[in-house]
Amino acid sequence: MRRIGIQIMFLFVSAFVLGATSNAQSAAAAGHWVSAWGAAVHAPIQLPGLPVEAPVGNKTIRMVVRPTVGGSRVRIRLSNACGSSAVSVGAAHIALTGEGSRIKPETDRLLTFGGKTAIDIPAGSPALSDPVDLPVKAFGELSISIYLPANTPVTTLHMGAQRDSFLAGPGDLTSKADLPDSEKKTSWYFLSGIEVWAQATTTTTVALGDSITQGSTGKPGESWADWPDQLAIRLSGEKVGPAIAVVNEGIGGNRILHDAAGISALARFDRDVLAPPGVTRLILFEGINDIGFPRIRMSEIKGAGVPQESPFVREKVTADEMIQGLRQIVARAHENGIQVFGATITPFEGTNSYDSEGEAIRQAVNKWIRTTNEYDAIFDFDALIRDPLHPTRLRAKYDSGDHIHPNAAGYKAMADSIYLPILRTDMR
Repeated sequence: MRRIGIQIMFLFVSAFVLGATSNAQSAAAAGHWVSAWGAAVHAPIQLPGLPVEAPVGNKTIRMVVRPTVGGSRVRIRLSNACGSSAVSVGAAHIALTGEGSRIKPETDRLLTFGGKTAIDIPAGSPALSDPVDLPVKAFGELSISIYLPANTPVTTLHMGAQRDSFLAGPGDLTSKADLPDSEKKTSWYFLSGIEVWAQATTTTTVALGDSITQGSTGKPGESWADWPDQLAIRLSGEKVGPAIAVVNEGIGGNRILHDAAGISALARFDRDVLAPPGVTRLILFEGINDIGFPRIRMSEIKGAGVPQESPFVREKVTADEMIQGLRQIVARAHENGIQVFGATITPFEGTNSYDSEGEAIRQAVNKWIRTTNEYDAIFDFDALIRDPLHPTRLRAKYDSGDHIHPNAAGYKAMADSIYLPILRTDMR
């Protein structure tokens, strides 16, 4: 009898395990949420020459984004990460984009948050919308409209958006087909991510970096020219393998070790790399501002209100300190099952922050990136876009003119240099 009882128990446990496995496999086959677009948010950057953001009250902000993979359902991630008090969102809508500030009205969807059409986002917190059915195509533009009823200081944004945003009002205009009298803006406000319901095999690669990742120095007609977006286009054109989203988490002026243009890469890693769903790979491309910012020669900068001394002069770092910071990011990513691809730091001679000491630091950090076995692989952006006859400078054909940021051709060359099969190989 005891043996029969054991056999019955074995059959029961086996059936339970098989049933649980079958359910898990069915759930996986149905799909999962992945980050399809993102913007690393930060507080307004307080530097000479940058615009001051006025508070927004009883107005609507419409922002245009471009997801790098498609899906059948969509939800948005708002953020009050840098605020010191709650942000009240009175209404939010999402729709496929038309021309300019126009949306395609038949695609307009009201967004809710836990079933409510409004939400107060506490200081320091994100807010995830409820999903809506809206078929989204890779690289098809989406318009996200939010209404801010109360006078709201702009505490959390992303400057340097690759597409115009539109500020209109007064009133809740989130469902309007067009905002003809709107003010054009060059930032995304309180918006940090777009997530789509995609096939279970779809994954996300995050590009963590500074303005060279963000895509600075773009010119009219060069929207979405940044290298992460160009990489996503290449991946989408492949005929084999699952879809891979590429999410651009670059912030102009960002550094590994110190805050200023956004919190440091070390400080924002959990929010910008670990929090988005579906992330399995990280391309880490930071460091030029750690070297350059403390060396800025303020006497060469013209304009009212420019301080005599650089605000970063006491934040000089050594190559060893930068390497330690990069190693921390790599270790934290690996701890969470994320592969890490390191990118070498590109040239900056010709800027007003260049000197031989800074160049020696860049060379030392690049030597470590090229020789360490801590990365899963490396992308040698430095070797790609430096002048072979003057390797401390950018190639002329890739130089945007400021001697540090590539132009559109340079960004495309960076994306084209990445060996795509390596992003499809699990090397953990």
